Amino acid sequence: MVNSTVLCYYYAMEYGITAQERGKDVHFFINWSPLEVADRWAINAKVPSVAGVYEIYWMDEQKHLRMLSVGCTHYGGLRTEIRRLTDPELTDDPGAKKILEDEEIWFRYAPTNSAAAMADVVWFFRKTYFPENPGVSHSGRYEKIYMNESAPDKLIWVP
Repeated sequence: MVNSTVLCYYYAMEYGITAQERGKDVHFFINWSPLEVADRWAINAKVPSVAGVYEIYWMDEQKHLRMLSVGCTHYGGLRTEIRRLTDPELTDDPGAKKILEDEEIWFRYAPTNSAAAMADVVWFFRKTYFPENPGVSHSGRYEKIYMNESAPDKLIWVP
């Protein structure tokens, strides 16, 4: 028997995260927002102020997207966190500040109202993208976590 749990918002939002549990395993389905250039006005106008998962990239000289950050936000919402992480004036890290000042920054997001789902999804991505040091832990609810992503753009990024 398959248990299906919906973890996304139902109001005027076509992006989000859903989960399908099977025993002690889970399969997450992530419907990403379209990639957007990180402009403070676009972020304020388009990104909802709700909890969720985000990815932030920078464009290199060969027009490849490079991962800058993947994470989740609870309080303050996606709008505040993406805005904070993409503004060079709001960072103390000199390496990140240089990238934010010199490169074109892109982002995408997927809202969810489940802190446990965010922990599992971010852990999966960080374990996949940065296996030597994911830096976060999963919720501990499942033995195996699977992921299926859907996005309106064809994203190819370079680690």
